Amino acid sequence: MKQYNISKGNSFYAIGLSYKKADAKIRGRFSLDITSKSTLLNQAKEKNIESLLVTSTCNRTEIYGFAQHPFQLIKLLCDNTNGTIDEFQKVAYVYKNKEAISHMFRVGSGLDSQILGDFEIISQLKISAKTSKKHGLLNAFLERLINSVIQASKRIKTETKISSGATSVSFASVQYIFKNVKDISEKNILLFGTGKIGRNTCENLVKHTKNEKITLINRTKHRAERIAGKFNLVVKDYANLQEEINMSDVLIVATGAQNPTIDKQIIQTNKPLLILDLSIPKNVNENVEELKSVTLVHLDDLSQITDEALEKRKKHIPHAEVIIEEVKNEFNSWLEARKFAPTIKALKHKLLDFKTTELELQRKKLSDFNEEQAELISNNIIQKITNHFAHHLKSDDASADESLELIKKVFQLGTSTNV
Repeated sequence: MKQYNISKGNSFYAIGLSYKKADAKIRGRFSLDITSKSTLLNQAKEKNIESLLVTSTCNRTEIYGFAQHPFQLIKLLCDNTNGTIDEFQKVAYVYKNKEAISHMFRVGSGLDSQILGDFEIISQLKISAKTSKKHGLLNAFLERLINSVIQASKRIKTETKISSGATSVSFASVQYIFKNVKDISEKNILLFGTGKIGRNTCENLVKHTKNEKITLINRTKHRAERIAGKFNLVVKDYANLQEEINMSDVLIVATGAQNPTIDKQIIQTNKPLLILDLSIPKNVNENVEELKSVTLVHLDDLSQITDEALEKRKKHIPHAEVIIEEVKNEFNSWLEARKFAPTIKALKHKLLDFKTTELELQRKKLSDFNEEQAELISNNIIQKITNHFAHHLKSDDASADESLELIKKVFQLGTSTNV
């Protein structure tokens, strides 16, 4: 594989795990909350890691960054989560340089999402990039890559129908509720927590059921009130959680906590209760299934629900992949130009030195020396020479590295091609 000289002594890696090989329990062990992400970024800064981006969602936890060896990034992840290196190695993936770049494009474009065409991940990548930039961990390469991925994502969303139709985890949640709960418009529904999937599920329920018995509880009440105002929900105090659960027919848990927030002890009712756990890590203790009246469904179960809309989306994958290749090629061209830039810049400085020396000599020799014309002509010649070299390096991909070394040797340039 062709090596990109994008960081002195380091390679660009993408390390992580996703729903493809890691179940919800393992993904939960490697999930990162806001505090953990910040700590990880600070540690990366202390270890002189040049640039790094970390993202953690329901479906994946990933680190993109520069390192001499991927273990440096893996250790950062394990040190800041409940996961171990052994657990990571069993389910993880590690991509390097070009493969890492391609992976980010597929993730950001929704092609690697648990539900095809779900573009929620791109907003997560944007937030992660902003956070890395605040920590001084977003170099020109990674910033340009993120922007290119965003560009590809936008084009895929507008130029294809890969996100058409109501297909998402929140929609699958509503489908499941409709299919398994009779007379849903008359049932008591409780949303515990303000996770985005839970909010979207509630919004769909409000839209499709006209149910006026939806209650929202959150540890932070003012946040619950803000969301409830948008969806016209009833807000209850956290202290009323057990009482509200025992009155509910459907409980949607979207608390985003690192440990279970619901277990069998809090449920003291014999009437049927459907619990949707839309959290990673799992926020509902599996011991609730010991209660005969309870049906527990997790995020991963809902993601398996497919419908006609999802099948239609698959037809647009080839077009999406073409768009990715186009944008990726533009990024690679930029990257190649950055690779050559230091040498071309050093060459130009060397030629300017030649010019200065020669013009100084001609001033002494010629009584009618025309300073203005000499400057103009020599600068034009230098620009043409450097342009020719730059064009050759960009177009002759096969021997570009050899050409770089030859240019440096011939002109005695003491520069590195690392940028």
